[in-house]
Amino acid sequence: MYLKDEVKRLAKAYAGEVRRFRRFLHANPELSFNEDQTAEYVAEQLESFGLEPTEGIAETGVVAVVEGEKPKSKVIALRADMDALPIQEENNVPYKSRNPGIMHACGHDVHTAILLGTAKVLQEIRTSFEGTVKLIFQPGEEVTPSGAPIMIKEGVLNASQGKKVKSIFAHHVNPTADVGKVGFKVGPMLASCDDITITVKGTGGHAAFPNDVVDTVLMTSQLIVNLQQIVSRNAPPHIPSVLSFGRVIADGSSNIIPDTALIEGTFRTFDETWRADAIQKIITLAKAVTQGMGGDCDISITPGCPSLHNASELTKRSIKLAQSFLGEENVEILPNLIMGSEDFAFYSHEVDACFWTLGVRNEAKNIVSNIHTPTFDIDEDAMEVGVGLMTWLALTELGVNEQTIKDSSVDEIWKR
Repeated sequence: MYLKDEVKRLAKAYAGEVRRFRRFLHANPELSFNEDQTAEYVAEQLESFGLEPTEGIAETGVVAVVEGEKPKSKVIALRADMDALPIQEENNVPYKSRNPGIMHACGHDVHTAILLGTAKVLQEIRTSFEGTVKLIFQPGEEVTPSGAPIMIKEGVLNASQGKKVKSIFAHHVNPTADVGKVGFKVGPMLASCDDITITVKGTGGHAAFPNDVVDTVLMTSQLIVNLQQIVSRNAPPHIPSVLSFGRVIADGSSNIIPDTALIEGTFRTFDETWRADAIQKIITLAKAVTQGMGGDCDISITPGCPSLHNASELTKRSIKLAQSFLGEENVEILPNLIMGSEDFAFYSHEVDACFWTLGVRNEAKNIVSNIHTPTFDIDEDAMEVGVGLMTWLALTELGVNEQTIKDSSVDEIWKR
């Protein structure tokens, strides 16, 4: 029997259990850095596989290792995020969220369930590979500051069995791709993300007498328009950049100009040097515009994720392996950069990383909603694909080829 065939068999055999993992997690969502029940559940499952999880990393994170033969030979890592979003679920399903105003609307329940399934399969066949797989269940992906840099600071990429993590894998559900499909992109994939908050300060008063006020509403509108030149006239043409403002509050009235106004937005790009330069330009221009109009502003820019970069050789290998495992027709080479962001990017700046997408859409089942919406759901058949491919990528990164499993290993597996 070939090891790849055995991985597929086990992924299929445990599909029902992985579905149960996901449904429990979906029904019991928790917000960022409050994933206490989630972490407890993850640890309990890992223990039931015979693993020894460590809890409390980055507050509510969980880490465990699966050791193969010669565990010190090489260490790789697999990561899943665990937090949910502050959204009221509208799906009418048996596993609907039981926590009012909180929902797994970004698929982190799926990521966690798939990594649990992967852990179970790896533990089953641990005598068939050499090296160590570190399992990282991360909290707080959806907020800034997020969980990844905290976990890195607390050592999840440091030595395990005397070896540092060599490479790391993760994936994200993709509701625009059909179930059974996966997507890869070599090199830059996701943008950096910085949150911008500007408080425009002036002198309020009666709207009938604009000569007696320093108009915060006018300053705010002028500022939003002028800041667009950061992208349109300052960004290097070969570096995609986005500067968008989604929240503007000038809490006056039809005849009242307020003393202050609030602007909140996001800046995203793919180059760290230009990112730092652009942030400084935003600060300088905001001050210049408001002070030039007789007012002032307080500006706060909260650094978020860096851009996510998939290591070239690792990702090229992963594409070929995915094509072999799933069939070339089910593996898409993503053509475009994506302006969304993901804090897995922090890992990609530390070690070789490969981040891929997992199709979860099924129009025949009316599973078509996008992430971050109250009707988001997945075709759960996608999780068998996720477990199988994640396991196979881990094994091959540890040096396993399509060799036949040792007879003793096969016997041990089938006896369980």
